[in-house]
Amino acid sequence: MLTVLSVAFGLAPVGPDAAGGAEQILSILDRALVRQGYRSIVIAAERSQVAGELLPLRQFPGAITESVRQRVRAQQRAYIRDALAHTRVDVVHMHGLDYFEYLPAPGVPVVVTLHMPLDWYPPEALLPNRSNTHLRCVSLAQRARGPAHARTIPVIPNGVELPSLQRRSSGAHRYALALGRICPEKGYHHALDAAHAAGVRLLISGRVFPYPDHLAYYQLEIAPRLDHRRRFIGNATAERKTRLLQHALCLLIPSTAPETSSLVAMEAMFCGTPVIAFASGALPDIVSHGMTGFVVPDVRGMIDGISEAGTIDRDFCMSLARQRFSSTRMIESYFDLYRQLCAPGTVAYVD
Repeated sequence: MLTVLSVAFGLAPVGPDAAGGAEQILSILDRALVRQGYRSIVIAAERSQVAGELLPLRQFPGAITESVRQRVRAQQRAYIRDALAHTRVDVVHMHGLDYFEYLPAPGVPVVVTLHMPLDWYPPEALLPNRSNTHLRCVSLAQRARGPAHARTIPVIPNGVELPSLQRRSSGAHRYALALGRICPEKGYHHALDAAHAAGVRLLISGRVFPYPDHLAYYQLEIAPRLDHRRRFIGNATAERKTRLLQHALCLLIPSTAPETSSLVAMEAMFCGTPVIAFASGALPDIVSHGMTGFVVPDVRGMIDGISEAGTIDRDFCMSLARQRFSSTRMIESYFDLYRQLCAPGTVAYVD
């Protein structure tokens, strides 16, 4: 039986209700492994929701400081060491931005999904000094922005596994929506400015993690822009997120970071909801301008996109999402890689 040890970024819970894309991808793979009758072991923050076996990382109250990061990484190293010593693990799959801080000793094959922009990783993370370590990008746009030596890293595109989102809403679509982590690079203050100028309601759903810069961003840039028509409603469960997307006029993605993918854009299209996004990273490859939404350069463009959202064919959005963004292909690609790496006689590198 195939056994996969998945290692999450240690400071964010994993599960279908997770706010982060990396945590959602790990959750999709965890559930798929269990469905296939394989063994899934997940090292992740306590209170994570997994289908397999959770090895919980203790979290610490208060701000997320470097000391807290080091304490969590120490737990990750200990769990990995103990799991490999006492369990026949076929593949370790790592998802954290800081994965190189707790790589296991040479031996078992390691797959690393690089969820973040490649220039956010230190150079040694893209050239790991460990045999049998296999990096994967999540989009061609992400890989193209990386250094020359990273542009041969294979790509396994992300996908979403939300069949319930295919239930189209027939009600009125009265508000714009923004979803995700509340942090400076996500640019939700731009969404608030656009909604104010367009005169539309805006709901922002997400989580403010206790990083000092995230908390300051919320207090200084988000809270002052809120009113009775522009509201922050906290982190939504997967079920509530579905309902929010189904009834939204449009989804706003004003990210200023070079997005490597966008699960929330894919989820919106599965609902038939148009996406209005800044032209950041992979977003122009996900949003088909004029067909599933609008790719815009700035707040002025977002205002115009909101006014044009009603012209988008919501049935076409759903159809295209089914063709392009189902998680089935992603799951099969990772499972094929797992099987290849743990096959008898596999060489150290298969890329």
